[in-house]
Amino acid sequence: MSRIRVLIVEDEPLIAEHIATYLDNNDFEVSAISYDWEDAAAQLKDNTPDVVVLDINLEEEKDGIQLARLINEKYHLPFLFLTAHSDRNTLQKAKEVNPGGYIVKPYNERTIAASIEIALSNYYASANKKFPAITEHLINKNLPEAFSEREMDILKLVYEGVSNNQIATQLFISINTLKTHLKNIYLKLDVNNRYSVIVKVREMLSRN
Repeated sequence: MSRIRVLIVEDEPLIAEHIATYLDNNDFEVSAISYDWEDAAAQLKDNTPDVVVLDINLEEEKDGIQLARLINEKYHLPFLFLTAHSDRNTLQKAKEVNPGGYIVKPYNERTIAASIEIALSNYYASANKKFPAITEHLINKNLPEAFSEREMDILKLVYEGVSNNQIATQLFISINTLKTHLKNIYLKLDVNNRYSVIVKVREMLSRN
C-alpha cells in the first residue's frame, strides 16, 4: 500500500478497466473503480485515495462536476477530468472546480500517468504552503520513535506527492529499500496509506 492510490470514476467499464490495468503496472495502485456517483462518494469516504481520475458525464443526475465539488469541500484531494466533452460550457464548469488536469478522450495511457503526477505535484505545492515547512524537530517531537534522516527525506517527498519511482531515483535507492522505509514511516505515524501520511503530518504541523 505504498504506491499512489488512484480512484477511477468512469461509467464505461472497458475504459475504466483499461486505465486501471495500465496504472497498476506503472507505479500506481487503483484503490477502486466506481461506475456511478453514489459508489464514488462511498469510496471517497471509506477508501480515500490519493488522487481521483474523474469522468464528467456519469449518465445520471449527479455528474463529475458535482463530485469534484464534494472532493474540494470535504476531502481536499487532487483530481483530474477524463472526458469526451470539450465544449465551452463544459470547460467553464470544469474550471470552476479547479481540476489538476483535463484530458479529452480518446486518450493516451502515458498522458494519464503523467497528468496524475503533475496534478499531485502542483496540488501539494500549493496546498502545503498553508502549513509550516517540515523539519525534523516539528515532526519527531510528536513521535514516540523519531524518524531517521533517510526516513525524513522520504517523508518530505511523500508529502509533496512524489511517486515511488521518482523518490527512488532522487534518493538513489531501490524500490525495495524504499518500500522498507515507507513501511517504517507508516508504522511510526500509525497510518496505512499516503493520504493518511499527509493528513497526519498536517495535523502535526498545525500544532506549531
